[in-house]
Amino acid sequence: MIPWERRGDTVISKLDRREATVLRGLITQIDGMLRARLEATPRDELSELTGIRTGMSTAPDDPILSRLLPDFHRMDGEEPSKEERDSAAALRSLHEPELLDLKTGVAGVVLDTCPANGGSVKLSLEQADAWLSAVNDVRLALGTTLDVSEDMPDELPEDDPRSPHLGVYQWLTWMQEHLVMALSPDDDR
Repeated sequence: MIPWERRGDTVISKLDRREATVLRGLITQIDGMLRARLEATPRDELSELTGIRTGMSTAPDDPILSRLLPDFHRMDGEEPSKEERDSAAALRSLHEPELLDLKTGVAGVVLDTCPANGGSVKLSLEQADAWLSAVNDVRLALGTTLDVSEDMPDELPEDDPRSPHLGVYQWLTWMQEHLVMALSPDDDR
């Protein structure tokens, strides 16, 4: 991948075939997890009558989905009160459908604009913002899987099963960083 470059209201780069395949595969996996969560939402008759969508009231059990769909209400202490749990459940139910729509939407933008066999990528500023969000979601998911922390070394021993995936995580970090720099105003660069 060549670094992102901004030309007016367009951001461009180029991905080779392998990079495009990896990125599209990861985005597709995350998108599938998010869509499955959305589809698992129980049917709500009141929601159908009012037009106000509601979602799940409980946090996901899956650690990746928990990272992508955090609680909307911070609970104090290890044993939150019933009021805190009820508040968290209500906020999740109200806001999770919109968050899922946003996350699947940005994934769709990447899948629509990333050439399947590699090649030039030309994005509007809005599409570039979607790429930032989608790449961030993939990084969060991969970081959760790899148990990435601040004290993790840049390289892992070859026999560590996380080793090859850490390189992908670092590549996504590089991609995201360069996209942020390309989107920054000239005086911020």
